[in-house]
Amino acid sequence: MSGSVNKVILIGNLGRDPEVRRMNSGDSVVSFSLATTESWRDKTTGERRDRTEWHNVVIFNENLGKIAEQYCKKGSKIYIEGQLQTREFTDKEGNQRKTTEVVLQRFRGELTLLDSRGGRGGEAGEGSGSYGQGGQSFGRSSPTEQRPATAGGGRMAEMIDDDIPF
Repeated sequence: MSGSVNKVILIGNLGRDPEVRRMNSGDSVVSFSLATTESWRDKTTGERRDRTEWHNVVIFNENLGKIAEQYCKKGSKIYIEGQLQTREFTDKEGNQRKTTEVVLQRFRGELTLLDSRGGRGGEAGEGSGSYGQGGQSFGRSSPTEQRPATAGGGRMAEMIDDDIPF
């Protein structure tokens, strides 16, 4: 296989309120932790077991960052699409450290709010919205459903059919 894919899809709950910082260029960076929990029933004891994984999320996309800053709070349930990135840094004690983060780049990534508009948590409701690649809100419909269609395809459909060589 000559190509590769670096894509992360997570559904989870925010572990803390989003933190907004500014880079030297003036661009904002939003970061927060996201918890994903796997649940199962232990076969031997019959007890319910949970395992929670914590993910550090960093948003460089300005529009998605604004959405996270305004609407996401600790405990909010969200869906995100991003990619894994590992970076090295020096901590306060001078030790070299590595961290792996889920990153939503400037022109990539997706953020969907799964909580109801009232922020009470729970299932996705009328207030859920999807924001991706430019921060457009599509709610429950896809982008193609929002564009008005021309009746019968019109003259354009006839021209396209004439240009097909087979």
